[in-house]
Amino acid sequence: MRRKRNSQRVTQSRNEHLDRVQMEEILSDIQSHERVQEMKQYIQHGRITTYEHCDRVAHLSYRINQKLHLHANDRELLTAAMLHDFYLYDWHNYDDNAHPWHGYHHADKAVENARLHFHINPRVEKAIWSHMWPLNITRVPRTREAWILCLADKIVSVKETLTERK
Repeated sequence: MRRKRNSQRVTQSRNEHLDRVQMEEILSDIQSHERVQEMKQYIQHGRITTYEHCDRVAHLSYRINQKLHLHANDRELLTAAMLHDFYLYDWHNYDDNAHPWHGYHHADKAVENARLHFHINPRVEKAIWSHMWPLNITRVPRTREAWILCLADKIVSVKETLTERK
């Protein structure tokens, strides 16, 4: 019994390493892009930067897809997850009243920036565009990638907001 458990742990560890390598391969061009690096300047929740938030959402999205065998397209899922909050402004700055409806509109800016800086397909666009459902009640996710991103974003956001405050 002990040998079987050890064997399972080794296999799981090997699979997790392969998953990490695959994720890094898919995300490396996006994460190294100078405009994506700018997301490190903006706070998302508590003390977490927008870049860290998107990275966490990407990793959780990938794990959900793999563990639940949902068969979403990994490249589309990770691309959408890493770019879902690619809006490049500080939404906490209320002094200029520039972003009073941030929760409702930032997905549009993220899609616009993603189109401008990356070659994204319509499925990635739709996943980014719908990630704020149900706040944006009419933007219902329509693909596996969009549903996974929406779920992962909610889980990560709640954790960051409740447990990682300043």
